[in-house]
Amino acid sequence: MINGADTAFILAAAGLVLLMTPGLALFYAGMVRSKNVLGTIMQSIFMIALISLEWVYLGYSMSFGPDIGGFVGDLSWFALNGVTTAPSPDYATTIPQTVFMIYQCMFAVITPALITGAFAERVRFVPFLIFALLWAILVYNPVCHWVWAKGGWLANMGVMDFAGGLVVHVTCGAAALAAVLVIGPRRGYGRQSFMPHNLPMTVIGTGLLWFGWFGFNGGSALAANEVAATAFVATHLAGMAGMFMWVVMEWFTQGKATTLGAASGAISGLATITPAAGFVGPNSAIVIGFLAGIVCFAAVNLKARLKLDDSLDVVGIHGVGGVVGTLCLGVFASTAVNPGGVDGLLAGNVAQLGKQAFGVLVVGTYTFVISWILLKIINSTMGLRVDEDAEVVGLDSTEHSESAYNN
Repeated sequence: MINGADTAFILAAAGLVLLMTPGLALFYAGMVRSKNVLGTIMQSIFMIALISLEWVYLGYSMSFGPDIGGFVGDLSWFALNGVTTAPSPDYATTIPQTVFMIYQCMFAVITPALITGAFAERVRFVPFLIFALLWAILVYNPVCHWVWAKGGWLANMGVMDFAGGLVVHVTCGAAALAAVLVIGPRRGYGRQSFMPHNLPMTVIGTGLLWFGWFGFNGGSALAANEVAATAFVATHLAGMAGMFMWVVMEWFTQGKATTLGAASGAISGLATITPAAGFVGPNSAIVIGFLAGIVCFAAVNLKARLKLDDSLDVVGIHGVGGVVGTLCLGVFASTAVNPGGVDGLLAGNVAQLGKQAFGVLVVGTYTFVISWILLKIINSTMGLRVDEDAEVVGLDSTEHSESAYNN
């Protein structure tokens, strides 16, 4: 039966997750140069339109529709055919299926938007849209089905992901790595400074993302219940712990703390807790946040040594954070916290850590290979990068005929 409280809660959560995409646009836009602000924002916010359309006609049915061999859903729900306000017996028994559908849509929207930070300031808008659409169909939808759908083969193996460590963060991180390798660095990378033009904008984006993350993780309980409360608390504690530890790492290595570091640390903690949020208690969440601050900080600083121009640290924060969080689920999860979950290594279930590692390997490898192929094909047929003159002038002018600031 439909429960009014659960329905209201998930509708609110869906709105919070939608807010994360404009929040991400501001988070990214503050870190680029002023000539690329609007181009960066457009790559995120237009996903609301593009991926929502894809979700209605293909994405929801492929992700959660009747199973085909554990790999993908069939297209019987094409154009939301048969998706009604009745509850879904397979996914959410106390809310309308339409509410479950629109909530999951918001996850599909933000995931390709996250990838854009890896190649900020150098990719043409239309080829990017083609990549994002094909990526959603060939990567996001199948992986979502594997992990979250009834009949999904990774779910059947016992691989767990509460709110998107594998489905969102590992996929976007692996795709970001492929994009960095295929597209190459920005003009002048390693020889000139690429200072953020507006860090207050990035801090505002951080706040919106943090706020939205309560819907992202808390709403993944799909009911206003104890699991939602667990996830909500874990989300905040991991976010603050990630911020705390990143700033501590800056003090130790650089002698001073930075605003960008505080924002990056918060996002690393939030990304890392995502797969485990509903399965761990408060103290485990804090430990996971601390680990995120240390490991993601190290990963971001490693990119300069590897000469990888992951412009806005998608691989180092989301990709690495998704991997660490997925593995931490296999360590810290406890049925004492969530009886509907699993026990991890510390609760005596050694096998769960192996299952989580297998999930990371499969999802990361599949995403990287498919992303690489898509990027190569689009680059060879249309060209992904703007030309050198356009890169010097900036995407706002060359791609959108606009300017964020009037001089």
